[in-house]
Parts: sequence; structure tokens; C-alpha cells
Amino acid sequence: MKIVVCIKQVPDTKGGVKFNPDGTLDRGAMLTIMNPDDKAGLEAALRLKDEYGAEVTVITMGLPKAEEVLREAMAMGADNGILVTDRVLGGADTWATSQTIAGAIRNLEYDLIITGRQAIDGDTAQVGPQISEHLGIPVVSYAQKIKVEGDSVIVERQFDDRYHVLKAKMPCLITALGELNEPRYMTPGGIFDAYKKEITVWGRANLVDVDDSNLGLKGSPTQIAKASDKVRKGAGQKVVLDTPEESASFIVEKLQEKHVI
Repeated sequence: MKIVVCIKQVPDTKGGVKFNPDGTLDRGAMLTIMNPDDKAGLEAALRLKDEYGAEVTVITMGLPKAEEVLREAMAMGADNGILVTDRVLGGADTWATSQTIAGAIRNLEYDLIITGRQAIDGDTAQVGPQISEHLGIPVVSYAQKIKVEGDSVIVERQFDDRYHVLKAKMPCLITALGELNEPRYMTPGGIFDAYKKEITVWGRANLVDVDDSNLGLKGSPTQIAKASDKVRKGAGQKVVLDTPEESASFIVEKLQEKHVI
């Protein structure tokens, strides 16, 4: 079995958020982490590898520094890492991003593609399903449990307060929830091995069946009108109560409404 896992290096918001003049994120100036949902997808792939002997390839699109998350993924147990980077790809929205990643994946053999449900910097949950559409393969989103049966995958798909059980024949794409599992830690040996391995670097010339009009900022139909790291807070609900007992009762009722208690 060959599994491709799409991962993304996203801003670590604990270190603050910075924007370029055009409203896009200044990724080169921010602290970064592996996107949490993607890490859960990677862990799912590694568990399938442990069980079935799969080959796991991780792929990311980003600045050259995005090599860091590929090294992290290989230190966790992934076999290969591919970085797609080129100036013409900068500023891509979900459409241009999914076109780019699909163009890169067309170079690979795969049975299963796993992406995170969504990235914490965009929160769109669009890229995974769009990749599957570009590649013409089935997609199962919001996976909370994955198992393989022959040439098919069986997925528990989160749905409101219950779940669907879906079966799809491979090749197919799955988008994983962060709650899917608890990702493993890198091992010291894995870290040493990861930094010995060569990262494959692809650019525009390596993208298969992708038109220039669908790449980068110019190929992005979604344009940012305004971006800011300042978040307005609402005034909240103001009440005037006569006694401490009434105040305590009011607070308890609100906590119960929110299912905090």
C-alpha cells in the first residue's frame, strides 16, 4: 500500500500573527508548527504502515522553511518527503493550492491520500475535497476512525452527534479530524534518520496538468479584502442583580446552558 499524506506548516499563533501589505500571511516572519489535523492524518497513515507495511510519503507546499515539517514527519516514521515550492505559487487560495498539490501528486503512485480536515490558518476545510475532485477520486471527510479491508477503506465519519460508516474503494482521499488519534512523538533515532534523508524539491515545472491561470495569487479567485490581527470583543451580557445568591444562581444557569457543568 502506498499512502500520500498532505501536511502544512502553519503559524504558531502563540508567537503572534503578521501580515503582508496585500493581506496574505507573512509566513516567513512567524513561528510555525505542523497543522494539528494534518498531524492526526499522518499518525493514521503511520498506524496503517505499522499494520500493513505501507509506504508513507508526506508532501507539503510552502516556503523552503516548510522542509522543517517534512523532517518532523519523517522523524515520526514517514518514508519520503516532498516539498513543492516556487515563487509563482505564493499567495495561493484554496483553489490554487489544491490545483498545485494535485499537480504534484499526479507524479506519484498512491492507494490512499490523507489530508487534515482543515488548516488552523484558513479554517476552510476545502483543500482536501478539492484535491480529490481534481484527481477524480472519491473523498470521505471528517474521519474519526479508519481501517482497511482488502482494496477498500472503511471510515467512521463524524456527523453532528453521531457518525456515518462509509466504505470507499481505493484510490480515495480521506480528510482526518484532529480527534482521530494521539500523534506519536519523534524518536531520537528517527530524528537522526530524518536529517540523513534527502527531501525531494519540486517547482512549477514538476506540476502535471495544471494551467498557469490556476496557480499562485493571480490564479486565486478568492481575494482578501482586509486582514487584521486585532480581534474585537463583544460587550457581553450585562445584568444587575440584587443579592449574591441571585448572582450565583444566574452564573450557574449560564454555565449549565453552555454544558460547562
